[in-house]
Amino acid sequence: MPSRRQFLCLSMLGSLALAPGLRAATRTQLPALRLSGPAATVSAPLVHMVESGALADVAAQVSFQPWRDPDQLRLLAIEGKADFLAAPSNVAATLYNRGAKLQLVNISTWGLLWLVSRSADKKRLADFRDEEIAVPFRGDMPDIVLSQLAAMEGIALKKRYVASPVEAMQLLIARRVDHALLQEPAASMALRKTKSFPLGLVAPELHRAVDLQTEWGRAFKRQDRIPQAGLIACGAMVGNAALQARVHAAYTRSLAACLADPAAAGRLLAKHIDMITPEAAADALSTSRMESVAARQARQSLEFFYAQLMRHDAGLVGNKLPDDAFYGV
Repeated sequence: MPSRRQFLCLSMLGSLALAPGLRAATRTQLPALRLSGPAATVSAPLVHMVESGALADVAAQVSFQPWRDPDQLRLLAIEGKADFLAAPSNVAATLYNRGAKLQLVNISTWGLLWLVSRSADKKRLADFRDEEIAVPFRGDMPDIVLSQLAAMEGIALKKRYVASPVEAMQLLIARRVDHALLQEPAASMALRKTKSFPLGLVAPELHRAVDLQTEWGRAFKRQDRIPQAGLIACGAMVGNAALQARVHAAYTRSLAACLADPAAAGRLLAKHIDMITPEAAADALSTSRMESVAARQARQSLEFFYAQLMRHDAGLVGNKLPDDAFYGV
């Protein structure tokens, strides 16, 4: 018997598949469509779209390219080397406000940040006061959210900045740090690696200490959802409402399929991104808050989030709220 979560996902999948006009949203087939995303669960639907042929009627060739860090993401967006990119929501706003040709298509990731710790008794952010935490991507999404919450709590954190979530995970496993800020699937990978041979013999036992999404909801007295990442349209895709709607619909269907069968989705994601294991990807999909919401429907949540970032540092979103043209479908 399918779980309630699987039943809802499959129901969504079926209703979308039957929605009229979705397959006819684009009349002329493109020679190629380039999708790109990070080593994170936001990319799972993109990979599923490629593997399932979800956009075969849109383009003769549909490909997926992983981006490794925010610098490569910015380059892909600015130079139009990808057509649809999965990206942090603040990066999308910053690039747009600085003149990049892009539009936000949807928000699909509403929380996948965890403080992972060797200590089993740390349950709140305040428990990490003056503790050293390995933090990836200085000045980008994980660091921004942690800094915002620390400021709201009025606590000081010792941050050890590293180049990537994988490096933070490796420091934690090697006992070189006791705590790390990890996004999925890095958090799930760390937990699995420390329980498996041979690492399990030497690595520390790790714990999901703090769900930053829960801390966000508590700090701002709102629902614990952070509009963290989604899909942007770049270059020639900007202004093409029909194509953006078609890609958003395909992404929504693929996300439903991934949530209905995390194990299968994990295998697909690991196939396209070497650093991810199928089991960790499946764990991540089961624990992450994911829902595909069209950009205009997510605007209120986004503008609240952007406003909080601007209180901390206006440059985090390009010094102003994006205007109406930023929002695609």
